[in-house]
This record gives sequence, C-alpha cells and structure tokens, in this order.
Amino acid sequence: MDPRKVLKFKKGTSTPRGEEEEEDTVMDTELQPAGIDVDSEYDNYIESEDNDADRQSFYASTGGASIASKVTSYRYENGRRYHSYRDGTYYAPNDEAYSNYETIVHHLWLLTLHDQLFLAPISNPERILDIGTGTGLWAIDMADFFPGAEITATDLSPIQPRNLPPNLHFEIDDANSTFTYPADHFDMIHMRGLTGCIKSWPLLYSQCLTALKPGGWLEHLEFSVETSASKTSTAYNDQILNAFSQSILNVGTHKTGMTFDVINEMHTLLARPDSGFVDVHTQTFIWPIGPWPKDPYLKDLGRWGERNWCDGIEGWVMALYTRLLGWTYDEVKAFVKDFQGVIKDRKGRLWQEVRVVWARKPFEGEAVGGKAESAAGEGGNDGMEIEK
Repeated sequence: MDPRKVLKFKKGTSTPRGEEEEEDTVMDTELQPAGIDVDSEYDNYIESEDNDADRQSFYASTGGASIASKVTSYRYENGRRYHSYRDGTYYAPNDEAYSNYETIVHHLWLLTLHDQLFLAPISNPERILDIGTGTGLWAIDMADFFPGAEITATDLSPIQPRNLPPNLHFEIDDANSTFTYPADHFDMIHMRGLTGCIKSWPLLYSQCLTALKPGGWLEHLEFSVETSASKTSTAYNDQILNAFSQSILNVGTHKTGMTFDVINEMHTLLARPDSGFVDVHTQTFIWPIGPWPKDPYLKDLGRWGERNWCDGIEGWVMALYTRLLGWTYDEVKAFVKDFQGVIKDRKGRLWQEVRVVWARKPFEGEAVGGKAESAAGEGGNDGMEIEK
C-alpha cells in the first residue's frame, strides 16, 4: 500500500503557498501503522546512526554567533545554560546544544510541509511577527522569501545569528507579556513549539487578533508530547515513554499552569465564536520516530524524528524535573539515557502527532462565528477521515 494514500500528505511546491486551493491533510492514527510498510532492515538497534555525518554537516551550516544584548547574564545549572530575562519562564536551555536541536526541528517542519514555510494563504505581506523565534531560522527564511516585508521576531534570549537579512530584526520579549504593537499592524503572526510556555492561550490569541490587520492570518504549529505505537510494537504502553508524557502533562497542569497539551486545544480555542477569528483550518501530520518506514520520504522524516526526541529530551526535562519534581541531576541523566534507548529501538516503530492551525482576522463588517473547517475535528482526532 502506498503510505501517501493513507497519510494524504499535500504535495506542495518548493515554495510557500500563496493563494492556491487548500487541501486538508487527514490521518487516522489507529490505522496509520498498517498503512506504512516497515523496512525490515531496521528491525535491529543501530547505535552508530545517531552520530552520522548528516547531523554534523547540518549543524555546521547554521552558524553560532549571537546578537549583542544586555540580557546575556545567563543562568547556568546542571551543565546547561538558561535564559536570564524573565528567569524561569521557559523550561528549555538556550545553549549551543539546544540551538542545534532547534535546527533539527526546523528541518523536520520543512520536510513535513514539503518546503513550505506556512500554510495560510498570504501573499505580498508588509509585516510579519514570529513569536518565540528561538534561533530564528523560520524568521530568516521568511525574510529571504519576502524581501519586501518587515519581519519582527521575538524571544527571551538573544541567540540568533549575526548575519541577518536587512528586513529582519529581533526583539527580546516574553510572549506572556502585554503586546506593545499597534492594532491592525501585522499581515501574519506565526508561533511554533510554544507548548508548556504560555500562561493563557486565549489571552495570547486575543492579543494576536488585535495586532493583526483585518484579513491577516495567525498560524500556530505544535507537537504532541505523547508518542504512539501499534499493539505489536515493543514500545507499546512502554513505561518510560508513558512516565515522560504523564509527568510533563502533570507539570503543566499542576506546577507551572502552562499546558503541554495545547496541540489538542488550538483548534477549539480559535474556532470558538468569541475568539474573533474566522476561517479556522487544521492539518494534522504524523512524524515517524526512527527510520523504520520503508517509503524513502517517511524514512527520512523518521530519521530526523528520532533525533528530535534523542537530542531534545534532556533539554525538555532537566530544569522541569530538578526544579519542580525534586529529581537529582544523576537521576535525570539516567532517565534520559533509558529514554533514548527506547526511542532508538527500531522494533518500537513509534510515531507522534504534530498539528498546524491557521485562522484569519475578519474584515470590517464581516460576520464572525461561522462554522470552522478542520481536518482533525475540533482540537483532537475525532472526525478524522481516511482516504481510501
């Protein structure tokens, strides 16, 4: 069976989409493993692949210099470096290792969207805002793609490269703070990978609505912290994977008040009549974890999906577990090692969901509160269709 007949990935061009017709990507995650042929060559654990030349050359291409800033008196803890501005707001490090990890994430999204930088139907924008830009890779690509647009990118840490397109500038800012941008200012606002970082998503969405021009688009991309596997997988109901996802979800709910489950709330929040948005669309994609699929495209996606977890896990949990759950440094390191072993087990055949939601600010006088469109139902998997 051709996996694309089940996954129904949109065959995008090598450039971001402008005004062409939209096609929702749909998937039933229960049927997904049966729809992807497994490459038996990868049934055994392959440790050496974790350090191949692909990663080194890919990292080397990003550069490492940071912009000058007054907020570089960083917090050093358990061998990692963290932001100092609004200390403790964000759980992940801002060191070189985590910057390298963000390169993997950017590459994964480009693979997933077939080199498209966005799915919202924008064209000839004047101003774009990227909230929580990290190392700024998406903002840099957008500045190159739209040289006539003014791109603003914000983050808690000044860890972006020095050599930037002239139409791009970075600002030190906290996404939880009150916006200082004028109303009706941006043609597009972009957010990616902010799960576990936002105190009030309705408030942030509301501020985005105000800052957008009438007809402007908000696009929000997130990943699930939960992995999935078929019942025949060695990782099905794995205790380490379950311990991670449940601990992270509980930390967000009971400790920080900043949910790690926003992927399942995005569509519902934006589609509510009182959100102020219209034309709410959702696409859900699957990232294989490990190069277990037979299909070359999915195999490549899975290779980077594995690195996403193996390279990201320590940064995700070190501060949260030691600061909030009382773990020691050695306990976290042991957990990370065991976790990586499960992720790299080829017989695990794991995958995870990622999701893109985009919504438009209505034009003046346009009715608000109409039925929103979604490929994934409102905020979850209910209503997903399977392409026969």
